[in-house]
Amino acid sequence: MSVMLAWRMRRNGRVPWTAGGLAVLVIGGVLLAPLYLLIRVGQAGPRAWDVIFEARTFDLLLGTLLLAAAVTAAAVAIAMPLAWLTTRSDLPWRRFWTVMLALPLLFPSYVAAYTLVAAVGPRGLLRDALAPLGVEQLPEVYGFPGAWLVLTLTTYPYAYLSLRAGLMGLDRSLEEAARGLGRGPVAAFFMVTLPALRPAIAAGGILIALYTLSDFGAVSILRFDSLTSAVFIQYKSSFDRSAAAALALVLVAVALVVVLLEGATRGRARYHTRSRRTRTSTPLGRWRMPAVIFCASVAAVGVVLPLGVIVTWAARGIVEDAQLRLSGDAVLSSLYASALAAAATVAAALPVAFLAVRRPGVLSGVLERATYGGFALPGVTIALSLVFFAANYATPLYQTLALLIFAYTVRFLPEAVGASRSALLQVHPNTEEAGRGLGASAAKVFLRITTPQMLPGISAGALLVFLTAMKELPITLLLSPIGFETLATDIWTATSEASFARAALPSLVLVALSAVAVFLMLRAERSSGQHESDERDALSNVAMEQVPS
Repeated sequence: MSVMLAWRMRRNGRVPWTAGGLAVLVIGGVLLAPLYLLIRVGQAGPRAWDVIFEARTFDLLLGTLLLAAAVTAAAVAIAMPLAWLTTRSDLPWRRFWTVMLALPLLFPSYVAAYTLVAAVGPRGLLRDALAPLGVEQLPEVYGFPGAWLVLTLTTYPYAYLSLRAGLMGLDRSLEEAARGLGRGPVAAFFMVTLPALRPAIAAGGILIALYTLSDFGAVSILRFDSLTSAVFIQYKSSFDRSAAAALALVLVAVALVVVLLEGATRGRARYHTRSRRTRTSTPLGRWRMPAVIFCASVAAVGVVLPLGVIVTWAARGIVEDAQLRLSGDAVLSSLYASALAAAATVAAALPVAFLAVRRPGVLSGVLERATYGGFALPGVTIALSLVFFAANYATPLYQTLALLIFAYTVRFLPEAVGASRSALLQVHPNTEEAGRGLGASAAKVFLRITTPQMLPGISAGALLVFLTAMKELPITLLLSPIGFETLATDIWTATSEASFARAALPSLVLVALSAVAVFLMLRAERSSGQHESDERDALSNVAMEQVPS
């Protein structure tokens, strides 16, 4: 509904009041957490500033920035060839790889870290297996290397899904034109395709960077000191939360810098396509087997390894007669809350993306960049801010499902905004103007012309929100209604008690549900591809519907 209202715009180019009002309301919810931090820091006075300017804070900031930069660069470098192989090449078992390579997104960072330690740690499964061969010690997994590896493997799907949506929306005639001018396939990719993918790269890269900034599970288990781990320690070890609020404000400042850098690399270019031809697969030739090995290697480390450890946990639990259980209520609650979060977040993201693309300017730019504030903050900070405001100013919402969904929306809004923005950038405004020129209403133009072309991006955003909401832990623990349990809370309860066998079944269900979600996304991509293949037919149908019978 918010998008339909957003289309009631003025033709003179000013920001439409309806879309602007909806976007401002959305951003108001996002800014609750920074406002809470400012209140805490203001109450503390000079003590908070002393924390910010400590040498220890600088060391934490430097380490966090290095980790975020390394993870982002590695994740994008992995995601780019994977996205191209699964959308543009004749890669064997392409649909299988498409689903398999998106699955690492579902593993919570703390579960991925646990499985890495269990597999290759000092007393891990791999060491036990290699002991008969004389191998007594494996490379160190703690510290920066382990945190970098785990976060890279759990975040590259952000860029992978964004790039897949971008590649599926590009007009291949542009590449064909470059080839016709004598450019080779590699030169055509770097001259035509890669520049057109800048919005998709930026959308995935900023999510990876901000996720790394806000992650607590992997860095704490792998013993890497970061700003987020320091925030959690301050919250847990002290009744005075002003120091934690001060450190969290540093995270907000870092997130602001990251968002500004993303805006600078994005540029002012437009990436509209006029028409889309039927997709053809590029033959890999002698690179066919290396491509399969590359996909298999990424899947082995990102999916098979943690999944194998989880299955081993379950098998040991069965052998040792441990109490393996799976709560049906937790499964249903996870599905229900995640689906609501995906729907609410996409609905909130569309007016923001619409203003950013169709009405660019200072106001729309500020509104869009403000959405990334929630993703950079630790989930516990968002949860505590909403507890504070609900308890003091909105008592009926306290400990309700509505407040939990609202927190999910604030936390994961950038995932939907980035995907929707990239998708809308590829919808040429001329097709919309043509539809309106044929007499169709703005709502009909949006439904019949714009939405089919945006569907891959919208689906990718909804999928990201659905999957990440299912594994979100701090927000769920602090804001869920009494008696409301999810798969994530069941996994955390079991692993925190070192009962890995009890965590095995909920973890396996999370992986299975993620596979189903990705399969549904692929069906949406194929369906949208049928609409994308012929915009002229869509315009013709719109025109015919306007002719009186």
